[in-house]
Amino acid sequence: MRPTVLWTLVVASLLLFGLARLPLEKSLDTAHRTAGLRTAALNIELREQIGQLSYAAALSGFRSLVAAFLWIEAHTAWEQTAWGRMAGLFQSVTSLQPRSLVYWDLASWHMAWNAAIAARENPKEPSEFLRQRAEREYHELGRDFLLRGIANNPDPHVLHERLGIMLRDKFHDRCGAADAFTAAAEKPGAPPYMKRLAAYELAACQGREREAYQKLRAIYLLGEEERMPSVISLINQLEAQLDIPAAERLAPPAAP
Repeated sequence: MRPTVLWTLVVASLLLFGLARLPLEKSLDTAHRTAGLRTAALNIELREQIGQLSYAAALSGFRSLVAAFLWIEAHTAWEQTAWGRMAGLFQSVTSLQPRSLVYWDLASWHMAWNAAIAARENPKEPSEFLRQRAEREYHELGRDFLLRGIANNPDPHVLHERLGIMLRDKFHDRCGAADAFTAAAEKPGAPPYMKRLAAYELAACQGREREAYQKLRAIYLLGEEERMPSVISLINQLEAQLDIPAAERLAPPAAP
């Protein structure tokens, strides 16, 4: 059988299966929207990104399968250091599976860490200015993946935490990092250390020192298990900086 005939039969089969599934897909989509979940629209732009056959498969209810294959392709692109192609594949994967935290998380990490470092150290680009600009662009791509991931998955703490780490380590935005960690700390299942991370970053955010002091005091008052040396040290620093009355201050840590 000729490849073109086989291609036509595969696409036709997928489309027929998709038509049969259409009532179920509409029912599921309505249920998702009622529950406040976002679903990816299968539009012309996505079809151009993933190709006709993959688009037909996704239209027929195989979104997760198509996304998995595209993720494998993205991993291959990573191994080949084909950063631009990898970014495009990640865009397609996350569009197909917007409720998957893993895809958003790893896509942002690959962009803001692996691709950004490769751009900064690119031996084929003699201009330091252009290398730094490319690095910043990959940082911004990584941040964009996290922001869109959070928009599609606002309740889990994981992506908020990853955003805090990225803002702190890649953008040196201590205020933004504090807000991201604070948002993470408020989500169900967030680890206890998230409140400390938020307070640490807030202490480095100019103009918000008193807010940081109040948060650190609240953490300290939770009990012995929260009275880390870093917590006590920061409280002591902020007490001096904010001129807290002596009677309200913590006793300074004992000398070793």
